[in-house]
Amino acid sequence: MSDAHAAQGPSPASAPPAPPSSEAGPATSNPPGSVSGIPNLKKLIPKLEPRRKRSEPANQTPIPETPALPPRPDLSALLFKVPTRRILSPADHDLFLSSPTYSLILSFVFSLSESVAGTPISATKDDAALSPAVTTILRILNDAETQCHDSPPDDQGGSRFGNKKFRIFVDKIKSRASEWHSALGLTNPDAIAEVSTYLTHSFGNRSRIDYGSGHELNFIMWLLCLYQLNILQRQDFKALVLRVFNRYLEVMRLVQSTYYLEPAGSHGVWGLDDYQFLPFLFGASQLLHHPYITPKSIHQELTLEEFGDEYLYLGQVAFVNSTKTVKGLRWHSPMLDDISSSKSWSKIEGGMRRMFVNEVLKKLPVMQHFLFGSLIPAADGMSEREGDKEGDDSEDELGEVEVFDKDGVRHVHQASGWGDCCGIKVPSSIAAAKEMQKRTGGETLRRIPFD
Repeated sequence: MSDAHAAQGPSPASAPPAPPSSEAGPATSNPPGSVSGIPNLKKLIPKLEPRRKRSEPANQTPIPETPALPPRPDLSALLFKVPTRRILSPADHDLFLSSPTYSLILSFVFSLSESVAGTPISATKDDAALSPAVTTILRILNDAETQCHDSPPDDQGGSRFGNKKFRIFVDKIKSRASEWHSALGLTNPDAIAEVSTYLTHSFGNRSRIDYGSGHELNFIMWLLCLYQLNILQRQDFKALVLRVFNRYLEVMRLVQSTYYLEPAGSHGVWGLDDYQFLPFLFGASQLLHHPYITPKSIHQELTLEEFGDEYLYLGQVAFVNSTKTVKGLRWHSPMLDDISSSKSWSKIEGGMRRMFVNEVLKKLPVMQHFLFGSLIPAADGMSEREGDKEGDDSEDELGEVEVFDKDGVRHVHQASGWGDCCGIKVPSSIAAAKEMQKRTGGETLRRIPFD
């Protein structure tokens, strides 16, 4: 190595590192787990938390409470009379809604519902525990079923509209009404004429060959009349729902299927049911606090098959499924499908109470056909139509009846069907299902391609 090169000292690459300067400040160290030069973002990114589920808006309409049952009338002071239509205008309907009779109906129906809370049908299977009046009513319904079997329908060549042999069936019911009520202990002909009107009107409209929730209500009003007459007692309420009303449903399903009764005032798929309402009210009460049957259980065929005979709600859903030509509640009964998303049966039971008040008692097109007598009296000031002897069915086959639409406009219906204002006649969904089974040899329901 030359002296000149040696004088230059060691090269920079081999020189030892210089000590840190005091002016450069303290040295920074990287956090554990971080890559040199990349900041740790863990503390900079906000913590992700699951979004809180928004609570459903509360229904502002309060759940109707059960009024106390009023004292029964003094029978010695009553003047029995054949019930007639008295709601002939919106003003009449307003009088009814503020009358003691409105509270009486509400009290009776809701008391029946409360009597079966949490109770399956099998709880009343012991016939020996039934009162003589309840046993007699069950025999009456058995006889009504026999009259249906003894009055077979005409062959209508595949028509899905009402079968005219239904009128023969209704005539047989009327002819036996006096005998039936005598078996219940009624001896006064005027009392029999009043009470039997509600029973005969509970099987459907003879002229229009249709059936709906108004006719179902007539059956409950028949039971109310028997209660007012001291024939039925408060302790009979549970059996009235689980045995009597359930038997009435069985008879009416047979009648609907035999004569293809058209739905009265049907809302189509946007209605709760074409024919019945009260099985859903009573049935929801039955299922209150059930340990494992939830509202969504109505979509499980096995649950409907196993418990349909125990709970009115499930039994009615099963029947609705059997009367449709497509498979799936969301296609043929979207309202029932929507209701099944409720969190509990108590919500459904409260909703059914609201619906009974708002969609039955407060609906003029429904209540304009309601019948008032001495046991279920009209309010003072309500209209009275001369010559009306038996309410809805007093018109003959060519007669007319004045009614109101949902806007309170008076118009006339022909006895053979609804006027243009109310749309065309609605064929029976039961008839559609029956006719499809005849064509396909009883094959199962078809599925919607999107299902």
